[in-house]
Amino acid sequence: MAILALKSRPTEVTPEADTSGPIELVRYVCAIGAMQSAAAIPRVVPITHCGPGCADKQYMNLAFYNGFQGSGYGGGPVVPSTNASQREVIFGGVDRLRELIESAQLVLDADLFVVLTGCIPDLVGDDVGSVVRDFQKKGVPIVYAETGGFRGNNFTGHEAVTRAIIEQYLGPWNGVREQGLVNLWSLLPYQNTFWRGDLEEIKRLLESIGLKVNVLFGPDSAGLGEWRNIPRAQFNLVPSPWLGLATAKLLEERYDQPFLHIPVLPIGARQSGEFLRQVADFAGLAPEPVEAVIAAEETRYYNYIDGFTDFYSEYWWGLPARFAVVGDSAYNLALTKFLVTQLGLIPAKQIVTEDPPVEHRDAIREQFRTIDHDVSVEVEFAEDSYLIHEAIRKADFGHKPPIIFGTTWERDLVKEMKGSLIEVGFPSSYEVVLSRSYVGYRGALSLLERIYSTVVSHSA
Repeated sequence: MAILALKSRPTEVTPEADTSGPIELVRYVCAIGAMQSAAAIPRVVPITHCGPGCADKQYMNLAFYNGFQGSGYGGGPVVPSTNASQREVIFGGVDRLRELIESAQLVLDADLFVVLTGCIPDLVGDDVGSVVRDFQKKGVPIVYAETGGFRGNNFTGHEAVTRAIIEQYLGPWNGVREQGLVNLWSLLPYQNTFWRGDLEEIKRLLESIGLKVNVLFGPDSAGLGEWRNIPRAQFNLVPSPWLGLATAKLLEERYDQPFLHIPVLPIGARQSGEFLRQVADFAGLAPEPVEAVIAAEETRYYNYIDGFTDFYSEYWWGLPARFAVVGDSAYNLALTKFLVTQLGLIPAKQIVTEDPPVEHRDAIREQFRTIDHDVSVEVEFAEDSYLIHEAIRKADFGHKPPIIFGTTWERDLVKEMKGSLIEVGFPSSYEVVLSRSYVGYRGALSLLERIYSTVVSHSA
């Protein structure tokens, strides 16, 4: 697994720290890692125009050593690559790319090919767009996105891929909106270890109040059929601090399609109920059936919580009181909200690691500062694990062992601090994840099981 990236180490963790140069133990991959976003769409196959090993590294980091999620239909060893060499650096690689696309059509059964570029073709100036457009004119279902590593990480690469499909594949539309149909833009496939189960739970909740959902990614998606239906939807839903907003704004501009932005992923009864009410109100749904769904979900949820309280009241003296979260803003914010408002735990350190765009950081800070009516949290932005770990060592966890919600990179640190670790983000190399979810009502119950099983087993 790659553990070094070209960013510099600032002297301390600060929101606007300079990060040009090497950093330790990276928590994302480069923009071409968005090949996994393409592979997350059923029957879509990415084609990578990059140096040898680049595509394999993206797959191994995101889909293997991160919950061992697997390659899916078009990912992993299936992904064709030009394996650009010195020859392509000197003479250009468009001919090699053209040959690869022609060969891929012959041997791979795909509804759509997505060409992604790496550093070499982007630096030497290969006209990938011209090559792809030639195939598009022949009726080949293919699009391209420029995803050289210097353009950003796989979060920005993901937005480039969704933009490419919308602009190059969907085309204009002037039909009639379908009331109750929603496009869901949220978690980053494969980067978020639990994205499949989380999207399944969000879709289940939305359908329970009468909506239809284009989930777009993962096993619950109908693939390109859902993507073609994007313009028909009543609105776009973005339950995320920032990822997906650029796509929603593009669709608003292109199709005059409204969007609802809910910055906090719902975890637990309180947040899930608020989430459903916000969506229902925006969709114009009658409140009575929605409240009936919420009541039924809460009855089931609190029935399990009632049993859990016996354990919680008996072992409270040995359970952690303070916690830290190290990870992507979506899970960091959602976990912090849940742990503070529904478990009463005290936040000791919150560090966001995916390098969110500067224009979104104040909004993320504001969400943490208003985490509850009487709790305010100052979040920090950092990518260098050396600095992250130093900040956690200096945090005040009181007299009890800490609980850290983080990644595999925190394992040695947590052992040193004699605390407990819940792996909730990339990389999660000690978790095998199939359909597990930590969002919604059901995901919160799974999260509680995971937290306190870990704490009890650690204290035994």
